Amino acid sequence: MNGYNHSVSLDVEKCKGCTTCLKRCPTEAIRIRDGHAVINPARCIDCGQCIITCPHQAKKAVCHKLSDLPADKYKVALPAPALFGQFENLEEIDTVLQGLLDYGFDDVYEVSAAAEIVSDYTRRYFKAYPDKKPIISSACPVIVRLISLKFPYLCENVLPILPPMELAAMKAREKAKKKNPSLRDEDIAIVFISPCPAKASYVNNRGDGEKSHVDYVVSMRDVAFELLSHMSREIPPIPLSHTGMIGIGWASSGGEARAVFNNKYLAADGIENVMRVLEDIDNGVMPDLDFVELNACTGGCVGGSMTVVNPFIAKARLHSLRRYLPVSQNTAEESGEQAVPEKYLESEGPVYRPVSALDSDRAAAISKMAEIERLAETLPGIDCGSCGAPTCFSFATDVVCGQAHIDDCVFLLRAQYNALAERLEHRESKNVETKGETE
Repeated sequence: MNGYNHSVSLDVEKCKGCTTCLKRCPTEAIRIRDGHAVINPARCIDCGQCIITCPHQAKKAVCHKLSDLPADKYKVALPAPALFGQFENLEEIDTVLQGLLDYGFDDVYEVSAAAEIVSDYTRRYFKAYPDKKPIISSACPVIVRLISLKFPYLCENVLPILPPMELAAMKAREKAKKKNPSLRDEDIAIVFISPCPAKASYVNNRGDGEKSHVDYVVSMRDVAFELLSHMSREIPPIPLSHTGMIGIGWASSGGEARAVFNNKYLAADGIENVMRVLEDIDNGVMPDLDFVELNACTGGCVGGSMTVVNPFIAKARLHSLRRYLPVSQNTAEESGEQAVPEKYLESEGPVYRPVSALDSDRAAAISKMAEIERLAETLPGIDCGSCGAPTCFSFATDVVCGQAHIDDCVFLLRAQYNALAERLEHRESKNVETKGETE
């Protein structure tokens, strides 16, 4: 995608070129060049794995700071449900929502409430399109971008309904204008509190000719630390929450799938597991499924790189919060004969944008592939990463495409050095023999 605005960046000064991120990147978007990592923007899916695994904190998420929020606008906070799992001994969701108001937001709209509406629309979508299976969730922007780059035949399987974040932003703006009829769109600032950088990428790359209803994306980590001093447990909070078990369940893996009320579903989390699931679906070896929920982060959104606590601790905390909630407090609006109102549908689904094409000319591409395979057979095949590429095959590809030199392989270079040393040794011994004969 040309001009794609990423939300993961590299601090070259901190990078040591250690290859940790190189080996964990699911799309092989990272190379080590001149002693530091280089991110290929065409391949990057903003999954945040490099942020989580980098031992030197050289990778960072790019999003708005709380100080960026305009003081003169009507600010509405959109807390992702994962936020409620970041606090110890939290008994009520209202405590967090009240804290957001006390911090300085003018209103709050829970993304978990929008998630319940999306769940309702998803059930309607199943009834309207019973033959379009398996349906793959579109809630995780990483998954949608991953499919558009590597799985062209699965693009049509992606659920075309807006993700809860976007729907919540629409609802929040409508609510603000209803409460304050004098407000114009430009007077309102919709602020999403995100667990991961991919949500910022979604907002920055909403679609061709479209703009997200979210105006600002701030880190959940930053907000959680700020809220600690504004969450009073001595004064009972105002009842603000309008969400149930289903909405809160979206924060962890399996929550969205269970909300569809269908037994033929699969939920997978962690980018390596997600890749295997997509490959199996693409190859036709996955059992018959109706719905597939995939989350790039371990544990679901609770495992995002912009959260605070361990994802499994957050998941346990959310389970305790859900215990006394109603199943759901939000339902989809009536839409007549149409399963989902057009305003809640993505205008354009994921479009296949190949990044692995070797050449625009088919014959040239086949020739290059043959050359890559021949070169790969000469390599050690241990995928050590010392060459600056994640695997020997990707290194062979880089060499054939002119992005690396064959001497970058330390094993081949060592073999060349040993061969040269043997030739020099042989020549020296021959010179000694010749000298002895002349004497």
